[in-house]
Amino acid sequence: MYDYLIVGAGLFGAVFAQCAKEDGKSVLVIEKRNHIAGNVYTENVNGINVHKYGAHIFHTNDKEVWEYVNRFAEFNDYINSPIANYKGELYNLPFNMNTFHQMWGVNTAEEAQAKIEQSRREAVLGFINRNGSAAGLSDDISDFVPQNLEQQAISLVGPDIYEKLIKGYTEKQWGRPCSELPAFIIKRLPVRFTYDNNYFNAVYQGIPIGGYTRMVEKMLEGVEVRLGVDYLAEKDMYDRLADTVVYTGPIDAYFDYKLGPLEYRSVRFETEILDTEDYQGNAVINYTDSETPWTRIIEHKWFEFGKNENGNPISQTIISKEFSNEWNVGDEPYYPVNDDKNHKLYQRYRELAGNENKELSELAVKCRRVIFGGRLGEYKYYDMDQVIAAALRCYYSN
Repeated sequence: MYDYLIVGAGLFGAVFAQCAKEDGKSVLVIEKRNHIAGNVYTENVNGINVHKYGAHIFHTNDKEVWEYVNRFAEFNDYINSPIANYKGELYNLPFNMNTFHQMWGVNTAEEAQAKIEQSRREAVLGFINRNGSAAGLSDDISDFVPQNLEQQAISLVGPDIYEKLIKGYTEKQWGRPCSELPAFIIKRLPVRFTYDNNYFNAVYQGIPIGGYTRMVEKMLEGVEVRLGVDYLAEKDMYDRLADTVVYTGPIDAYFDYKLGPLEYRSVRFETEILDTEDYQGNAVINYTDSETPWTRIIEHKWFEFGKNENGNPISQTIISKEFSNEWNVGDEPYYPVNDDKNHKLYQRYRELAGNENKELSELAVKCRRVIFGGRLGEYKYYDMDQVIAAALRCYYSN
């Protein structure tokens, strides 16, 4: 009998397992895939650590989390500085003075601020007056409430930036017109009036040397791990093995979609090994026009400065094109669709989870309780540091 059965060997499960093992608890981790590390899994191919499920750049302002991950990996000093490609025009991200100079030729913060303010004001007045009353045209934008993502983005940065750097990328990512997406998806947009291309405003940032898989391996040292195991296919049997189940899979799948499936977006990757030292000169380039079918191209070697672990340049390169897709039951879910409809459905599943624990506590042959955690178990978009912080809190509060 184990103290904990942990379903899923991603970051949440690995951190929880490490804490429990360190605390002297008996732990079994089972994983449906044939590898550990979940979506942060990296595979070394020809000396290049390939991010198999999309780019993951660790960044945090949480000193406790930073000190925790540094127990298991040494991090390089990679700084995320993506570039946007709009029909061959290149712009720095996040939106900063380099972006504004490239777009409008302005050189000072005052010029950029004035340009944004003028363009956003004109656009918002257009929204207001198109929907205004017969009482006459208004020139007051102070009470304007955006009704969708398009209006929200334009009201923040104006139509030029929206059209070239937000619209096409966002519509490919979500599979819907921006005018049909809720405004709260973009609550704010990072705008800097300095020449700073560092995407993350975080104190700590980098990539684990040797890849994320190696870091998670060290977290799981001494923990029993079984790969290729489908927990939901033999749930009753596995539930009998432990006092507590920590479930990190999709919460709706746990309940066999009895209330209907939650919605996710999925991602498909096309990865190529190329006999050239450099393909695009940057780790991440976003394609922000609507005509290009992929959302971005990752060139993996640049996360580690184009060198292998011995510090030698790598003569080949590996790229991955990312395509955002609608999700169907059976596909790999990547990130939740956090609109009102799905939030309400998730809350109903949370109620089932609470009832599940009440029922389990009355059955001696089953586990005493189930903890739902992680990106899928909580139906929540998490950055890596947030997953780790949540797992640490979850373990030490239970």
